[in-house]
Amino acid sequence: MKDWISLNMTPQIGPRAVTKLLEKFGSAENVFHARRNELESLRLKPESIESILKREFHEKAEEELETVRNLGGDVLILDDGGYPYLLREIADPPITLYVKGDWQACFDAPCVAVVGSRRCSTYGENASEMLSRDLATNGICIVSGLARGIDSAAHRGAIAGKGKTIAVLGTGIDGVYPKENAKLVDEILDAGGAIVSQFPLGTPPLKDNFPYRNRIISGLSLGILLVEASERSGSLITARLAMEQNREVLAVPGNITSKNSFGTNYLIKSGAKLVQQWQDVVSELPQEISAAILPPKIDEKKTKETKQSEFVPAGLDDNERKIWQFLSADEAAHFDTLLEESGLSFGDLNAVLLGLEMRELVRTLPGKHYARKI
Repeated sequence: MKDWISLNMTPQIGPRAVTKLLEKFGSAENVFHARRNELESLRLKPESIESILKREFHEKAEEELETVRNLGGDVLILDDGGYPYLLREIADPPITLYVKGDWQACFDAPCVAVVGSRRCSTYGENASEMLSRDLATNGICIVSGLARGIDSAAHRGAIAGKGKTIAVLGTGIDGVYPKENAKLVDEILDAGGAIVSQFPLGTPPLKDNFPYRNRIISGLSLGILLVEASERSGSLITARLAMEQNREVLAVPGNITSKNSFGTNYLIKSGAKLVQQWQDVVSELPQEISAAILPPKIDEKKTKETKQSEFVPAGLDDNERKIWQFLSADEAAHFDTLLEESGLSFGDLNAVLLGLEMRELVRTLPGKHYARKI
């Protein structure tokens, strides 16, 4: 494990460089047995090559793992059985994941990311919290980035729904950004959720970290739900990453006069699923998941017709019952049709219809058409 942690700590080694190294050498252990010319052939930064050859971070990697475990966390590596399978599928998965909390249960649940603007409106905050709450109540783990605004509302909603939520950090798991969310992190962990980061301990919230964090948010999830995003929002980057990772992209429509609605409305125009309620999200998930959560579809027309045919008002004689069962509240029947179908005489049918109308069970429509009132 220390080889993976050490490689993750090596300077100037990003996801693309790691991918090239693993494609060539097969494992982190083999990377640290590589010769200089082999590393140089991959066009790595000179400081990265020197660090690998000197095994500069091996000793620190052992200390790192011990410190993480003392914090109550753990480190998952790319070839570990506990590593989330969906994240392993993306083009450039992080080779290490620092985790804390009930991460195994969270990874085993179907996950949906909920992200959006830091400077959100009350509408956006309420929508994020409501949808996340309802999804979590129905067994969906909510993934978000612990940012202010929509992300924080998503985590709070999941907790309110007595469900699980994963906060993906742009710092080490020993830090919280923004600082005011320290209490929220405690609530996430207390509720059986998890915090996740690819970054070593002590990593500050550098601007360049957040695109890497965003690919983990979408990579862990079956789909991503965008709730408010301006034209230049980082959440749109997450949506683009989700598309590249072949994830479902969904969006909550917003006020056309609000700049925070630009991103969501643009995505909907471009083909993203419009979301009004939690069922809209679940219906886009793989069939085996959506079928287990959503009730079976009901043929409403057939159900209504069945109910109508089963209901017969009290006190009807045989002829009245027969005509009642021919009639519907939704579709009017012509007198001649009723005459033919019922087998009654002209006079008897007139008498029956008049009697039903006087009891306010049938209404007469223009052109000698009749329909139920109830």
